[in-house]
Amino acid sequence: MLLSLYRGLTQIGGPAVRLYLDRRRAAGKEDSARKAERFGTASRPRPAGPLLWVHAASVGEANSVLVLIRRLLEETPGLTVLMTTVTVTSAELMARRLPAGAIHQYVPVDLPDAVARFLDHWRPDAVLWTESEIWPNLLGEIGARGIPAALINARMSERSFARWRHVQGLAGRLLSTFRVVLAQSEGDAERLRRLGAPGVVSVGNLKFSAEPQPAPAAALAELRDACAGRPVWLHASTHPGEEEIAAAVHGSVAARLPGLLTFIVPRHPHRGEAIARAMRDRGLTAARRAGDGLPAPDTDVYVADTMGELGLFCRLAPAVCMGGSLVPHGGQNPVEAAQLGCAVLYGPHMWNFAEITRQLEAAGGALPVADGGQLADALFRLLTDGEARARVVAGAARVTEENRRVVDRALGVLAPLLGEAGIRPSA
Repeated sequence: MLLSLYRGLTQIGGPAVRLYLDRRRAAGKEDSARKAERFGTASRPRPAGPLLWVHAASVGEANSVLVLIRRLLEETPGLTVLMTTVTVTSAELMARRLPAGAIHQYVPVDLPDAVARFLDHWRPDAVLWTESEIWPNLLGEIGARGIPAALINARMSERSFARWRHVQGLAGRLLSTFRVVLAQSEGDAERLRRLGAPGVVSVGNLKFSAEPQPAPAAALAELRDACAGRPVWLHASTHPGEEEIAAAVHGSVAARLPGLLTFIVPRHPHRGEAIARAMRDRGLTAARRAGDGLPAPDTDVYVADTMGELGLFCRLAPAVCMGGSLVPHGGQNPVEAAQLGCAVLYGPHMWNFAEITRQLEAAGGALPVADGGQLADALFRLLTDGEARARVVAGAARVTEENRRVVDRALGVLAPLLGEAGIRPSA
């Protein structure tokens, strides 16, 4: 009933969707040069040979599957990977990071005509869908065409599970598109099974196998020289409301630790100017990476409003607080910071990474804090007590090393499904 209603509404919903995308485009949230892709019209021909379609919604999901894409391309001669994402920022990142043999397109909106146009052109031999993206028309058409499909790095939080339970029949029908479901944790696996997902296996989180974002040596050396001799910390992937907390933390810690430099990397770089202005309104000296060059000796807050440079700042900051955790957003991925030897802190809202944080805390590899006051105290301790910081870093290193082979387990479970599609890695 609900699925039929959805399909009926989307049959007639084209004008409303076009208007919605036009508004997003005006706000810089859609790619004007490639708008046809959002309606299923490809911007390039389909290569000959087997084609694997991998879909990831945005930056975090896309980064998590890059290691799997690289492995499949290295081990499968003649394979092409079609990578689709939704956001402009993820498309920009994929343009830099996708390996040879992989191409990027925007995923089509979930209108029947757009979906059919997309699948008619690309004719994927198999589909890997990441995390928890659920689009009924896309999934329904994949199933109707009999394309082997798997849901990888799947998660189902308690909050999402509570919502889906009210439409459990619909959830089961949508999840039945996937013949295999690779869950991030046993808790995610159990919730997905209860919703009717078939073939569920818990293999761990692919984010542990992802390589940290690279940092150009020249840029790293330049920035290191600019802040030499100063204590620094990083607030990574911040969301609205967290920059004000970072400013208060800076004031508290700087009063005890003169010369402190705070790096803020906003989740959405276009907010950089507004963040810098807010810092100045609080009496802090702020500079933007996108417009002001390197931090000066008197810079209090350096706003890194550029794309794809989080790895650079993680390599410079001994302590990192994860964004999205001091406001009720669900947190951002702490694995990259842990891999790069940072002491990781985060607030109480990390439900999107519940299993990762459970493992980190069990190993002493992260410090949860309740609010900005606790963050300031914990940060001061980490920046002034090398042994305490080393214990946190070592605990995180144990967790990341123990989980590094998640991609091997994932490929092992996916092998029969990929083989059915004619995709047979040689290694």
